Amino acid sequence: MKKALALILALVMCLSLSAVAFAADGGSVYYLNFKPEADQAWQDLAKVYTEQTGVEVKVVTAASGTYSDTLTAEMAKTEAPTIFNIGNASGMTDWGDYALDLTDTSIYAERVNDDYVLFDEAGAPKALGYCYESFGIIVNKALLEQAGHSLDEITDFASLKAVADDIHARAGELGFDAFSAPGLDGSSSWRFSGHLANIPLYYEYKDAGLNVGSLPAEITGAYLDNFRNIWDLYITDTAADPTSLSTSTGDESEAEFGQGKAVFYQNGDWEFANLTGNFGMNPDDLTMIPIYCGVDGEDKAGLNSGTENCWAINAKASEEDIQASIDFLTWVVTSEEGTKMLAEQFSGIPFQHASAGANVFGAAAKAYAEAGNYTMFWAFNDTPNVDSWRATVVTALTAYSAAPSDELWADVVAAFVDGWAYEYSVVNG
Repeated sequence: MKKALALILALVMCLSLSAVAFAADGGSVYYLNFKPEADQAWQDLAKVYTEQTGVEVKVVTAASGTYSDTLTAEMAKTEAPTIFNIGNASGMTDWGDYALDLTDTSIYAERVNDDYVLFDEAGAPKALGYCYESFGIIVNKALLEQAGHSLDEITDFASLKAVADDIHARAGELGFDAFSAPGLDGSSSWRFSGHLANIPLYYEYKDAGLNVGSLPAEITGAYLDNFRNIWDLYITDTAADPTSLSTSTGDESEAEFGQGKAVFYQNGDWEFANLTGNFGMNPDDLTMIPIYCGVDGEDKAGLNSGTENCWAINAKASEEDIQASIDFLTWVVTSEEGTKMLAEQFSGIPFQHASAGANVFGAAAKAYAEAGNYTMFWAFNDTPNVDSWRATVVTALTAYSAAPSDELWADVVAAFVDGWAYEYSVVNG
């Protein structure tokens, strides 16, 4: 009996030690979160982890459009982030020296493959994609049908424009407009200087046989007329004042759509939780369609899919904090609590223990691909000196939107093409 009791006590002791193993080394975690829309979910998950393990996890979320500046400021502090985001090749250039080589870590072992991993020039994995996302034009199907239209009508730019033009013309009668505001405030402009810019970049890459990571020194802007097609539609078929887009925010655009004031809203599958949770939208009323722009054969287009959300661990943190950070991320992608949160907040999760989510936008991306439509990869991840390049594009777009003309559009083209070459030379000499 005593021996049995001793064995039970020993087992209990082992389990207890296992439960607090993460706390034993004294390390802590500071996660600088890239995605504002997931802030509360990360705060809640961090609290659960601390309760279970005793390890302190601090989550700080950068405001939309400010991550680069926030990261620079936070990394200069004594208590710097132990986990941060690197989104693309430009980010790897800036922060690769701060990123831990993940080769022999438990979190790296949980990945599905290397498709969502950022490597340095020596081939070391430095940042691990934690979600595979898709963006396009989000559609409120209920409003679309209320306006007398259906998804089946929209198969290319011409048909999208016809539907949007009709809705905009009858906005007063309908009580809603076609597109939510294409805001160019810093909290919203990334949707266009980054995501919409991917459309002409993708088609140019496709023609040239390039893939993400090609990092061309120059681009031609061959598809910028197509970019103009869709941008003109955005700034015309909307209730927004095109002369005031520089102060039009991302929250305002989201609220317009979430409150049923617009049928179309360019954004990504990361908005699913906010739209169905904060705004109470019915998932059955939502879907996502490609960003059509008038390119030949675009009736076979799918969504833009990829990632710029990659965890990096601060190699300059203490050994204890590095291990605590590795342990935390491993728990996030393997535990019931962590995988549930990832599935609810994001779409495709590239880890072995990923939970199935209910995100209808992710389902749309999958449906397009399974139907044989081409997926548009994220060519914009190659943008050189990305923040500076985007700022120049936004300035040109703002001026053009306020008073559209061929002359001002030429400035947009220059911002794209000449700006790309200039920023490449800044980064690479």
